[in-house]
Amino acid sequence: MSDKLPADITGKRILVTGAAGFIGFHSCGRLLAGGAEVLGVDDLNAYYDVQLKRARLARLEGRAGFAFERCDVADKARVLALLEAFRPHYVVHLAAQAGVRFSLQDPSAYVRANVDGFLAVLEACRARPVHHLIYASSSSVYGANGKVPFCETDRVDNPRSLYAVTKRANELMAHTYAELFGIPASGLRFFTVYGPWGRPDMAYFSFTKAILEGRPIDVFNHGQMQRDFTYIDDVVEAIARLLPLAPNTAPAVGAGGGDGAAAAVVHRLYNVGNHSPVALQHFIAVIEAALGRKADLRLLPMQPGDVPITYADVARLAAAVDFAPRTPLAEGMAHFVAWYRQFYNI
Repeated sequence: MSDKLPADITGKRILVTGAAGFIGFHSCGRLLAGGAEVLGVDDLNAYYDVQLKRARLARLEGRAGFAFERCDVADKARVLALLEAFRPHYVVHLAAQAGVRFSLQDPSAYVRANVDGFLAVLEACRARPVHHLIYASSSSVYGANGKVPFCETDRVDNPRSLYAVTKRANELMAHTYAELFGIPASGLRFFTVYGPWGRPDMAYFSFTKAILEGRPIDVFNHGQMQRDFTYIDDVVEAIARLLPLAPNTAPAVGAGGGDGAAAAVVHRLYNVGNHSPVALQHFIAVIEAALGRKADLRLLPMQPGDVPITYADVARLAAAVDFAPRTPLAEGMAHFVAWYRQFYNI
């Protein structure tokens, strides 16, 4: 994948929220490499290791074109002030309270970060219009949908967690603001993103840590689950390609499903997944191969909020930007394990 971005992105100002997060950090790096000017925003909350977040930021700070502001995106006045001062051409909103299971423990954190925070971003874009707002949604919105692969036009009215509810709320909010105030917006439904600098609460990260420490790993639903694992480089490539493609100029592919009429759409949803679900047992075998060690499995029942399978139909993404995630799991996991050993000096 080339670092060169389209001419209408190079030299443009891009505000990225969640810049110290996993996808935000990689997105900032991708956009900077293409010559964009990036303002990263993050509140550095303690949901997981803040030192990891600071280490990500340290790799961005000092790079030409990058600036950072510590800010809670739910602070409406501060977010508006940042847009007024920076005057971005584009906003990439990735800040969120992540994690399906944690949403069962602290639901108010999800409403504040994911709903109030997104509202603050939408209001700022309403007051200070941008060419395109890209925001993070999630495959979790498909909930108990039994039809696979998941398509953007599928019904999404049976969520399995409050996290999924907040992400679907984001989609409806963006759709409404797009129609009422003409804010071109695209929601990206990410499917189990993994890779170097990832989140410690994700299964691949915690499995790797446990296996290296000789501890058993918890395998839910007795390993009878499948996930569409998507490598981080593919995710940020999709973001980079979609950014200049505001929905009112994007090809009308599979319009419908609540994201606007083909002729005048200003809000569109895209699946961003590897469109190749992997059984959990095979996933563990790939980690074992990358580590050169066997895992001690502790088989457990399904956890509340989990779903048995995620599987992305990416036809809309591929038609729009001539690209779809394609990194094989074994290749991506080898990159993650190499980073993990280096970062933690193992």
